[in-house]
Amino acid sequence: MPSLGADMEAGTLVEWLVKPGDQVKRGDIVAVVETQKGAIEIEIFETGTVERILVGVGTKVPVGTPLAVVQTRAEAPIGIEVGAVPTVPPSAPPAAERPAVPPAAPAKAMEPPPTSRLRISPAARRLAEQRGIDLATLTAGGPGATIVSADIERAFVEKALKTRPTGFDFAAMRGTIAAAMARSKREIPHYYLAQPIEMTTCEEWLTHTNATRPPSDRVLLGALLVKAVALTAAKFPAFNGFYRNDVFEPASSVHMGTAIAIRGGGLIAPAIHDADRLSIDDLMRQMRELVQRVRAGRIRSSEIADPTITVSSLGERGVEQLFGVIYPPQVAILGFGKVATRPWVVEGHILARPVVGASLAADHRVTDGHAGALFLSEVERLLQEPGKL
Repeated sequence: MPSLGADMEAGTLVEWLVKPGDQVKRGDIVAVVETQKGAIEIEIFETGTVERILVGVGTKVPVGTPLAVVQTRAEAPIGIEVGAVPTVPPSAPPAAERPAVPPAAPAKAMEPPPTSRLRISPAARRLAEQRGIDLATLTAGGPGATIVSADIERAFVEKALKTRPTGFDFAAMRGTIAAAMARSKREIPHYYLAQPIEMTTCEEWLTHTNATRPPSDRVLLGALLVKAVALTAAKFPAFNGFYRNDVFEPASSVHMGTAIAIRGGGLIAPAIHDADRLSIDDLMRQMRELVQRVRAGRIRSSEIADPTITVSSLGERGVEQLFGVIYPPQVAILGFGKVATRPWVVEGHILARPVVGASLAADHRVTDGHAGALFLSEVERLLQEPGKL
């Protein structure tokens, strides 16, 4: 059972997506766990064969409890004994006793319908088998009327929205957020800095870049803000990492926590991995896809556990300045308000200019106001050259 947050102590296994004998590879989604943050998809970090299931559906177990045994070498299985897990049932109950868990789609459903016109890429076929998607229900979106992975993912999201609850217990989520924020303000000596950033260059760049693009491919301001913060975090590693056991641990990568409002209430900040290394277009695509999956109740365990620094924005809500609360064990959070027209001095003249309010909340045990000012100044500098982001 992975740790999916600083205050998580246990989780409930609600669905297995694999069974003994299945082949798995690193990054595959193998199970769904219910936590106070909602239903989280659990990824696997080994490649091999599922040998045994150790935790039955509906079982609540502490963080760190083995969930399954994966044989990674043909000559010898991993030596985890069921008896070594005293709080967990030895195996999942029979399928007949688990009516709430949909069975794997029958092999028949995975076969292409009897028509020569259906074409599907090998990767899409494998993904359809993993997601339990009936190929006969799909419409091809790829070139040459070929079903591609994006068609499978779209069908899976639509299926989740229609047949599966969002996975978020809002009362429990608010309790989790309250506990984390109370701990943050109790344990972390915050300091706050704010800086207005002139955004004329960014707005002109966005207008030019998006002029000939369809809406689905347009870049939003949020992608520029996230990329600027990610590049700055890579340059100033003291703001990118974790404070644990009275020691700061700088992170080796920038995994940007991006605050997303959930329909119906609640907020979550899953990670965009290696955000500093992504192009603006790739970053924008990942942000769109992440919002879509979060609101469909499909969050991956690594996205919850991996953020190294967080960006939050309430500009779309009309807020001009945001002062965030650090999510432990992170040590910094950046906040952005809406872009508003303000008087700005340009070469001795007062002109109307678009301005965004940027703020930094950081952990005084790791950095100080001088370092924080340099951080914000670097964010501002990068936003004056959006074409280089």
